Formats: sequence, C-alpha cells, structure tokens
Amino acid sequence: MNLDLGEYADVDAPVRDVSAPRAVVETSVLHEGHIFDLVTDTVDLGRSVVHRDYVDHPGAVAIIALDEADRVLLIKQYRHAVRRELWEPPAGLLDSPGEPAQQAAARELAEETDLIAGSWHVLADYYTTPGASNEAVRIFLARDFSFVPLADRHVREDEEAEISVRWVPLDEAVTAVLGGDIHNPSAVAGVLAAAASRAGGWTSLRPADAPWPERRA
Repeated sequence: MNLDLGEYADVDAPVRDVSAPRAVVETSVLHEGHIFDLVTDTVDLGRSVVHRDYVDHPGAVAIIALDEADRVLLIKQYRHAVRRELWEPPAGLLDSPGEPAQQAAARELAEETDLIAGSWHVLADYYTTPGASNEAVRIFLARDFSFVPLADRHVREDEEAEISVRWVPLDEAVTAVLGGDIHNPSAVAGVLAAAASRAGGWTSLRPADAPWPERRA
C-alpha cells in the first residue's frame, strides 16, 4: 500500500509546533467575562479572509504531585460546565501577569491541598482547545512534600470548599485514564506524561523555569 501523502506531506520539518501567526485585520470583544473573554478576529490566511471566534484565556498551571510511593495526588471538584465532579490534579489560573509559572503552581498546590513541594520540574505543556481557545497549560511534576503550617492555610470557598483529596497509585491512575474514568485534560495529559517519563527514567523532565513561549502573559 502506498502511503505517500503527496502535496500535503511535510517530510523535512521536525515534529515540533512553531509560531506562525497570520495577519489579523480586525479584533473585537464579543463578551467580556469574569475570567476570560470571547473575542472574534478577522484573519487574512492569504488564500482567503476568515472570521474566527475564540476564548481569550490567561493560561493555567497544573501539578502532578507524586509521593515516594509513586502515588499521584488527585482532587475531586465540581465543574459546572459539564455538571460533573471530576478527579483532577491541583491547578489554577495564571491571572497575575508576569508571575513565574512555578510560583503560581506552588501557590495553587498550597491553597488546594495544604502541601509544599521541595522539588519541581516541568512535565508537559499543552493547549486545552486550540480550535476554540488560546489557553496554554504547563504541567509540573512536584515531589518531596511538607505541610503548610496550620496558621497559614488557605480558606477554600465556593467549589473549592467541597474539594476532596486522594493519593492514587500512578499505575491505577493510568488505568483510570485509559478506561475513560478520568476526563480532566490536565489529569489525562499529566498522568500519562508522568508514566511515560517514569518509564524513561525521568530523563524527559525539564527545569522548573524552562522557557514557555506559548504563555500569553
């Protein structure tokens, strides 16, 4: 069977996402939200001019917290858009412009789980929904934990007040992802990335301050 892709083949370029912006003729805000905006761009693609609506998002961080027994820390939290309680890693918005991503991740880990991590690495980066949002997420691997002092612990409110926490063996979490029992994208990407990195002796880990050009602010 001939599997040549013809004119659509890109056989010389490395398999790496690259920045390739097209000219934006006009931008307008359709809806200004509490956390993110809905915007529309008029984009000149060269062969045609199109209109594209998307969510303008500040980005986020997520944390795969792994203990000495290779258990991953998952939290169960209600997500209204899908009307479900989802098992997911600690995570949060990058809503303070210029805040280092690892610093934001440490803050979210402390606020949601009362933990402080002594070791941080970058595990994976991804876009949540590149066809409809510019949200970029960086997933960290965190290890070597201690507790936030009682007097300094964050008071959780709204959906966060209902959070429950569980340490899950990494292999069990992988099985849950592949079995369709876990749906949060940072959990899916983070759990599978952690398992793959562990299988390779953790050589794929990047420094906590590794460049992140996809981040917006």
